[in-house]
Amino acid sequence: MLSVVKSGGTFGINGYIVDVEVNINQGLPQFITVGLPDTAVKESRERVKSAIENIGIKFPIKKITVNLAPADILKVGTLYDLPIAVGILSSSGFVEQSKLQKTAFIGELALNGDLRAVKGILPIAIKLKEEGFENFVLPKDNAKEAAIVEGLNVFGFENLKDILEFLNGDLKKEPEKINFERILECNLDKYGDFSEVKGQYAVKKALEIAAAGFHNLLMIGSPGSGKTMLARRFISILPPLSFEEAIEITKIHSVAGTLKDSIVRCRPFRHPHHTISDIALIGGGSYPKPGEVSLAHNGVLFLDELPEFKKSTLEVLRQPLEDKVVSISRASGKLEFPANFQLIAAANPCPCGYRFDPVKECKCTPAEIKRYLGKISGPLLDRIDLSVTVMPVKTQELSSNTPEESSKQIRDRVLKAVEIQLNRFKNEKIKFNSQMTPSHIQEYANLSEEAKNTLNLAADKFNLTARSYHRIIKVARTIADLEESKEILQKHIITAVNYKVNENLI
Repeated sequence: MLSVVKSGGTFGINGYIVDVEVNINQGLPQFITVGLPDTAVKESRERVKSAIENIGIKFPIKKITVNLAPADILKVGTLYDLPIAVGILSSSGFVEQSKLQKTAFIGELALNGDLRAVKGILPIAIKLKEEGFENFVLPKDNAKEAAIVEGLNVFGFENLKDILEFLNGDLKKEPEKINFERILECNLDKYGDFSEVKGQYAVKKALEIAAAGFHNLLMIGSPGSGKTMLARRFISILPPLSFEEAIEITKIHSVAGTLKDSIVRCRPFRHPHHTISDIALIGGGSYPKPGEVSLAHNGVLFLDELPEFKKSTLEVLRQPLEDKVVSISRASGKLEFPANFQLIAAANPCPCGYRFDPVKECKCTPAEIKRYLGKISGPLLDRIDLSVTVMPVKTQELSSNTPEESSKQIRDRVLKAVEIQLNRFKNEKIKFNSQMTPSHIQEYANLSEEAKNTLNLAADKFNLTARSYHRIIKVARTIADLEESKEILQKHIITAVNYKVNENLI
C-alpha cells in the first residue's frame, strides 16, 4: 500500500516541500530509501524500526520503499525520521491517509520513540504557510520556533505514540501559542553599559556614529586600553530589531543549528577567534552552511586582533562587506546567505602593542611594524568607514567619580538619527546612510560649499579612492543626522575625514 506524507527541507536559508512516499509490498524484507538521501537519512531505517516497535506496534516484515521527492535535491539530516514512520504506520493501516491532508511532519526519532529537535524549522514553517498547509507536527522542542509563523497550527509532541493517538482522534491537543507582544524583548544587561567605561570620549563618539549609520569601524590601541570592552558594549547602543529583521536572523541560525531560543531577540554579536578558517568565516563546506559573516547578519561581527587573522581569511571579507551577501556555488546549485553585518575590528599598532603607549616602550623595528600592519590590506581598509586610536586611560580618569554617559543616553541619540534615516529613505530599498549608492548620495547628501571644498582638499592631500571619498560623505551625513542638521557642514566633513584617515595605520 502506498502512502504520501508531507515534510520539508532547507536549501540555503529557504524551505521547500518534500513528499515522503512510502510503499509496502509483499517480498523479501528490506528497507530501501531513495531520492538522494545522505548517510543520516539512510540510517533512519534503524531509528524508525526501533521507534515503531517500542511504541507497541509490530514492524511490517515486508519490502518497504521510501522515496523522498523531489529526487534531484540532496536530503540532509535526521528530520525525515518522523514522516517516514508516519508513512509506514499509514501504509500498515494504523493511520488513515485522509488524516494526513494539509499536515506536514518533521522530527528525529530516538530508539524508544521519543522525538528530538532538528534544525531549519523556521524556513520550512514559512514555506508550509505559503503553500497553504494548515497543520505542522514536530518535536516539542521545536514548537515555539515554528509557532512564530502566524496562520499555521503547530503541534509539538514528545513521543511517536502521542502523535499516533492524536491523528486517530484519541488525544486532544491545542496548537502552540506565542506571545507576540513580548517576543522581541532583548536583555541588554549581558552586554554591559557605557557608563562603566571611563574616558575614551573620542572612541565612544566613533562608536555612536557607527551605530547610527551602520558603519564599519576599526579601533587601534595598545593592549589593555579597552578595545574589547568598548566593542562588547556596542550592542547596547544599537537600534532594536524589527520583527522582519529578527525573522531573517532566526532563519539563518535555525539552518546553522545555533538557535538557542524560539527567535533571535537581540542583534547578533559574533566574536570568532583569529585562528578561524576561511570556510568557517564566510560559509560553505560539503553541505554548505552559513559562516560567521551570515550568523552576524543584521548585527555585529567583531574581529579582535585583526592582523593576527590569516591574510587570506581577511581578504574573503571584501565581497560580503560590499555586496552584503555570500554566494556559494556547488554542483547542486547556487546558494546565497545574507551577510548584512557591521564590522567592528580591533588591532594593536605593532607586534608588541606599545607603539603609542605613553609609558611602555615599543621595541618593534619599522620593518616589523610595516609587516604586521601590512596584513590589513588597502582594499579591506578602504571598506572601513571609521578608524580611531584608543589610548590607555589615565589613572586620574580611572579613579574619578564623575559619572559617565550611559548606553541609554547614547542610544537615544542613535535612535533619533535612525528615525531621520528611515524617513529619508522610506521610498528607497535602504535604511542606513552607509547603504547609500552614488545616486543616493547625490540626492540626499547636501554638502555646503565649505564642506565640498574641504572634502576635495582632503581627497587630493590623502590620495583618496572614489570609495573612500563616498564613505566620508556617508559618515558626514550620519554625523549631521546626529546633530539634526539637514545640510552637511564643513565641521561634519572634517570629523569624518579625521576618522577615515588614521595616521597610525601608516
